[in-house]
Amino acid sequence: MSERWALAPEPEGEGAVLVPLGPDGAPAGAVRREPDLVAAVRSRPEAARWVWRSTAEVYPRLLAAGVRVERCYDVEAAEQLLLGHEGRLGEPRSAAAAWARLRNAPVPPDPPQRAAEPGSQDSLFEPAPVSPVSFEGLLAVYAEQQRRHDRAEHPGRMRLLTAAESAGMLVAGEMHRAGLPWRADVHRELLHELLGERYAGGGEPRRLAELAEEVSAAFGHRVRPDLPADVVRAFARAGVRLRSTRRWELAEVDHPAVEPLIAYKKLYRIWTAHGWTWLADWVREGRFRPEYLPGGTVSGRWTTSGGGALQIPKVIRRAVVADEGWRLVVADADQMEPRVLAAISRDPGLMDVAGHPDDLYTRLSDRAFSGDRDHAKLALLGAIYGQTSGDGLKNLAALRRRFPRAVAYVDEAARAGEEGRLVRTWLGRTSPRAAGADEDGEAGLPQDADGPPPAEDGAAPGFTPGYASGNARARGRFTRNFVVQGSAADWALLMLAALRRTLASAGMRAELVFFQHDEVIVHCPAEEAGAVTEAIRAAGDEAGLIAFGRTPVRFPFTTATVERYADAK
Repeated sequence: MSERWALAPEPEGEGAVLVPLGPDGAPAGAVRREPDLVAAVRSRPEAARWVWRSTAEVYPRLLAAGVRVERCYDVEAAEQLLLGHEGRLGEPRSAAAAWARLRNAPVPPDPPQRAAEPGSQDSLFEPAPVSPVSFEGLLAVYAEQQRRHDRAEHPGRMRLLTAAESAGMLVAGEMHRAGLPWRADVHRELLHELLGERYAGGGEPRRLAELAEEVSAAFGHRVRPDLPADVVRAFARAGVRLRSTRRWELAEVDHPAVEPLIAYKKLYRIWTAHGWTWLADWVREGRFRPEYLPGGTVSGRWTTSGGGALQIPKVIRRAVVADEGWRLVVADADQMEPRVLAAISRDPGLMDVAGHPDDLYTRLSDRAFSGDRDHAKLALLGAIYGQTSGDGLKNLAALRRRFPRAVAYVDEAARAGEEGRLVRTWLGRTSPRAAGADEDGEAGLPQDADGPPPAEDGAAPGFTPGYASGNARARGRFTRNFVVQGSAADWALLMLAALRRTLASAGMRAELVFFQHDEVIVHCPAEEAGAVTEAIRAAGDEAGLIAFGRTPVRFPFTTATVERYADAK
C-alpha cells in the first residue's frame, strides 16, 4: 500500500507542514515542518498519496518545478461530493467551513471563485482566495470525511468517486500546464478569411458590416442585427411574429433578411468569442491554457473559467495544430450515455446490445425496431432525456417491451425527482434539492437542468441554485437524465485517470491537452500515436470495469490521428 501524507503549504514562504497518515486517516507520526514544499514532495516516494486542502493551491507550484504527483486526495472536492450525498449541496464547501461545522462554530462562506483573467496564462499560479484552516483543522476534517464515506449509501463507490474526482483535479492542472497547441498565425488568417479587414476604432470588421447592410436593405430601414430586440421588432413590422432570434426559428421564416441575418449571427459569434481580442488575450507561446473546473456542473461535467475552451467552433479548430513532428490523437467515446444506461440498469438485453464495439443504434434497431435505426435512436435518447409524447411515446413503449429494466431505471429516477427525493449517479454523485427546500420539501431544478444550459465560463464548481420553483415534471426530466449523464461523467473521470497513469508509466512524451464530456485529445510525437490510441482504448475498458464491475458492456472510441483538430471530424 502506498504511503499517505497530509500536506499544507506554509501561509507565508516556500515551506510546508506535513505528517504521515495511517489507514484510519489519523496522524501516524510527528508533524514536520520543511522549508521547501517542492523538496518535501520530491523526497517522498513517487507513489505516495497526498492529502491536501485543494489541488489548485499546491499542484501548480509542483508542476512548475517539474514534480508530478501520482495520487492525491482533494479535501474540498471531497467535501463538495459528501455534502451533495447528504442532501446539503449548496452549503459552503471549503475546508474552513467543514472545520467550523465540526466545532459547531459559525460557518464562513466560501470565498468568491477567482475567474481566469484575460491576458494571463498563469493565473493558476497566482494566489487564490482561501478560507484559512489550521493544519490541525485540515487533519480533523479529513478524518471526519473518512467516517462520512463509511456512512454513505454505497461506501466503496463513494470512495471511488472521491478518488476519481481528485484524479480529475490532477489532470486539470496538468492540462493547463501543457496547454492546447494553437497557431496564432493560422487563427489570424482564418479571421481575415471569415471576417475581412478590421476597421480602425474597434468597429465591426468588413464582412459583418456588409451583412448588416444586407439585413437593413431587406427590411427597408436601418436594423441592428446584433440586437435581438431590434430584429424582432423589424420582423414584426414586416408581419412576422418571432419569439426569439434563435437560428432554428429564423430558418422557418420566409423573408429576404433571414439568410444574411443567420450568416451575420454565425460570424458575429466568432468575432466576439474567438476573434482578434480573444487571440491576444488567451494564446501565449503557441498554447491556449484554459482553467478547467472538474465537477463544474451538478452532473459532474467539466466547465472552464475563461476562454470558452469547451465551445470552440469547428472552423476555429483549424488553428489547433500539432507541433512539428507531433500529432493530435482525438478520441470520442461512441454512444457513451446509452452504454452507461446499459451498465447501470443491468438490463440483460441492452447490455448485450452494448456489448459490441460497432454501432449501438443499428444493433438496437435490429433487435426491437425492424431495422429502423432512426426510430431506435430516438427511442433510446427519448427514454434518457424524457421525450414521452407523440412518436416518442410510441417508441418508448417499444423500448420498454424489449428492455424493461433500462426504461424502469430512468423512470424511477424521474419519479424520485418529481417527489423531491435525492437522486444519485452509480458512484454516488447526488442531484441537489431546490434552493431553500427542507428535507421533505420539493427538489428544485438545478442550473444545468431543463432549459438553457449554464454558461460555461465562470460557472461555480458544483451547485448553483436556480429554477428553485421549477415544476415537478421538469425536475423529473432532469433527474431522468442526471443518473445517466452523471454516471457517464463518473466513468469519464476514471478513464482520464487510467489514461494519465498509462501515459506516465510507459515513459511516453505524450500529454493530455484537452477534455470535454466524451472527447479527449492527446498531443504526442508522431511515433507514439499508435501506442496512445491503444492506451485510450484500454483506459475506456478499464474505466468501465472499475466503475460498473464486470458487465458485457463495451466503451469503444472513434479515434483519429491528425495534425489539425478540425480534421478529426
